[in-house]
Amino acid sequence: MKSRLAIIGAGALVAFLGLSVVARADTISYADAVTTLAKSCGEDIKKVCSGLNLGNNAIADCLQKNTAKVSPTCTSTLATVITSIKQRQAAQIAYYTVCRRNMATTCKGVKGDGNMLSCLIKAERMTGPKCTQAITDAGWR
Repeated sequence: MKSRLAIIGAGALVAFLGLSVVARADTISYADAVTTLAKSCGEDIKKVCSGLNLGNNAIADCLQKNTAKVSPTCTSTLATVITSIKQRQAAQIAYYTVCRRNMATTCKGVKGDGNMLSCLIKAERMTGPKCTQAITDAGWR
């Protein structure tokens, strides 16, 4: 019985870790988000959100408010894009916390955010996997 529970637990852990890796790999840039939405939601945007400005999340808000009038493909794509953008934003915020020690040691004395990021990317082997992954998840690599 214990071995069976251990196998089930190990399987659940592997599945969870696999999902977390997939979630990290799915961040999307704003430019890619616009392209993806244009492909999947172009007709819906023309039909339901015509004339709206792209800024201030107007298109996404319109599509969400009019879910009943929007195609299932567009609804699904919009949800995926929003989730991915949120993951990227969270990774960009977490980057400073995750890489703080590396900034103080590996890149000591480097001034400016862009220069610091460049230093960490160049020193990838010395920064370790957590900082390296944080930079990747943030979309900066």
